[in-house]
Amino acid sequence: MAKFGELISSDIPVLIDFYTEWEEDSSVVHATLRDVAAALGDRAKVIKIDVEKNEILANALRIKGNPTFIIYKDGEMKWRQSGDQDANTLISLVQQYL
Repeated sequence: MAKFGELISSDIPVLIDFYTEWEEDSSVVHATLRDVAAALGDRAKVIKIDVEKNEILANALRIKGNPTFIIYKDGEMKWRQSGDQDANTLISLVQQYL
């Protein structure tokens, strides 16, 4: 979890997607995140975290539904939402914290 703390303490926004590989729509979400990352470039970080491989972290953050998206900046959670989001929505949300 120390590594996670370093990750979210960035002075640029960090969009994290908590997901599981077995989800039916995981490939759609992955494509959406690629679009978001491409649009934001180096102005933000876009990261995927597999809930099954990071159970302690997922439990600590009370991740219940997948996908769950969280935006952090300077170590502080700024926004959180479970369920599918389109690329434009995610880009707009992250841009609020640039």
